[in-house]
Amino acid sequence: MTRVLLVKTSSMGDVIHTLPALSDATQAVPGVQFDWVVEEAFAEIPKWHPTVNRVIPVALRRWRKSLLSAQTRTEWAHFRRELRAEQYDLIIDAQGLLKSAFISMMAHGVRVGLDFYSARESVASWFYAHTYPVNTSLHAVARTRALLAAALNYPVPVTSARFGIDRQQLRDESSHEKYLVFLHATTWDSKMWPESYWIQLAEMAKQHGFRIRIGGGSAAELACAGRIAAACDAVDAMPRMSIGEMARLLANSSGAVAVDTGFGHLAAAMNLPVISIYGSTNPVYTGALGQSSVHLAADFSCSPCMSRTCAYKGEAEVTPACYTTVSPERVWRALVKQLGLKAA
Repeated sequence: MTRVLLVKTSSMGDVIHTLPALSDATQAVPGVQFDWVVEEAFAEIPKWHPTVNRVIPVALRRWRKSLLSAQTRTEWAHFRRELRAEQYDLIIDAQGLLKSAFISMMAHGVRVGLDFYSARESVASWFYAHTYPVNTSLHAVARTRALLAAALNYPVPVTSARFGIDRQQLRDESSHEKYLVFLHATTWDSKMWPESYWIQLAEMAKQHGFRIRIGGGSAAELACAGRIAAACDAVDAMPRMSIGEMARLLANSSGAVAVDTGFGHLAAAMNLPVISIYGSTNPVYTGALGQSSVHLAADFSCSPCMSRTCAYKGEAEVTPACYTTVSPERVWRALVKQLGLKAA
């Protein structure tokens, strides 16, 4: 058996993007088994992949807010014991950051990762025994697949990405509700599709007999969901939900519409019919991948700008201005096609 420790702590989309590489390795290396270091908020995701033996949660995001507290010191000591409990054949830092390199140094085994020109933080490569070049112009999923193939010495498969998430295990077979999930919440203002567009899209879905579920993870996101629900009686505003609860909500839905957000990647990875909307970001590098995933990118003079806020100063129907080219009508047409519906 080949025992591998994988270090990929965050973000949610990055964690999901790593799953196909594990599927590749399972096929190419008989008996390979992974332990995975991941931020505590995303610890449920690796458990969905059958080749993951042990998940080791880390709480760097929370610990850095109270570095000197007794609780942080206690939890850090426990994390170190968990990390050092096994002898690994290989430790793969798939993140390429100083923080992930630091974590990998505490474990027992041969450390490998991206080379100086491929890592997101180049100096992280100084802490590995072996480094590998990976084309930085590839999609994030392809980059991770290439890294694990190099580290475990097998050719990069030419097959499409397989995320290893069994949607059927998350489904409630007793539920026969017909609903769509709107994934509107995101960390960048420039990635937020306008509220008025979500309302228009909800009205279109209503005409086809769908209800819509919409929620959020923060007070502002939940308030936005509430406003959209108040504007269309087919929309149900959901309470704050865990990743597992959201996964089950998606698994039982007919499909989803998402901005560039972690749950959009999850919906696509579950092979759910999903329309992903891109304005300031580029789906070529980090788009939500899946067998039933469609990317709708803005066709605007300054898109993709890769900026957290919209800096466009001209006249525009909505803000961010680039979304004037990704109208509710365009999204609905794409969704109708993915769901196999007849256009109204």
